[in-house]
Amino acid sequence: MKKDQEEIKKIVRDGYAKALSQSASCCPSNSCCLAPAKAKEVSKSIGYSDSEMSAVPEGANLGFGCGNPVALASLREGDVVLDLGSGAGFDAFLSAKRVGRSGRVIGIDMTPEMIAKAKENAIKGKYTNVEFRLGEIENLPIEDDSIDVLISNCVINLSPDKKRVFEEAFRVLKSGGRLMVSDLVLVKDLPKAIKESIEAYVGCLAGASKKAEYLKYIKAAGFKEVKIISQSNYPVDAMFSELKGAGDAVVSIKVSAVKNKIVEV
Repeated sequence: MKKDQEEIKKIVRDGYAKALSQSASCCPSNSCCLAPAKAKEVSKSIGYSDSEMSAVPEGANLGFGCGNPVALASLREGDVVLDLGSGAGFDAFLSAKRVGRSGRVIGIDMTPEMIAKAKENAIKGKYTNVEFRLGEIENLPIEDDSIDVLISNCVINLSPDKKRVFEEAFRVLKSGGRLMVSDLVLVKDLPKAIKESIEAYVGCLAGASKKAEYLKYIKAAGFKEVKIISQSNYPVDAMFSELKGAGDAVVSIKVSAVKNKIVEV
């Protein structure tokens, strides 16, 4: 039975709230990590440096994600950055250091427990240029044309309405604004059992779109210069026994795009 959008959101929200309360620093149900490993080991395997991991408050890096969008976002002093699905604040805090005091970072997350943890971490790390807002990435609590750079790390794939997410991303970005996301996409169909699995929804798999469809959503929203910066296989065999032999179904991609500047005639 196909899950409706509100049910999917509740599954994801409850799953990540539960994960935050667990003592082990791994992804929900061990299903969104590259392997059952501690947060630093997972983060290092997907592109974060030791210096980046040591630069944020303890508890900000939960080991979730499938890439390092901050490393590729080319953030500049003074940029206003929006982080979709900011979790406990890891990418937001890394971005804050790059944009400096003249810049600003806004993190959006739909899980109240994550927002509370991120705010706690911001106080702990004495970040004055970061704020966290409770909200859904399909309906961003952000003004039009107000963001320079939008980043997201393995979150948009969880949304049941990705088309709407990218339309919202386009709306809030300034003319010339940049999109840089790390995400999971499919290169072939998943077995029905995985598509309908609650753990797979929380673990970033069941909601993933086909790669071509994902890129189509970005272009349809109005973005230009849509490019896959990198692509790598994602080891799902180790996470779901029923996916043995189908480990090449899911890949991790890093995608960049631009909201074109309006040229006045």
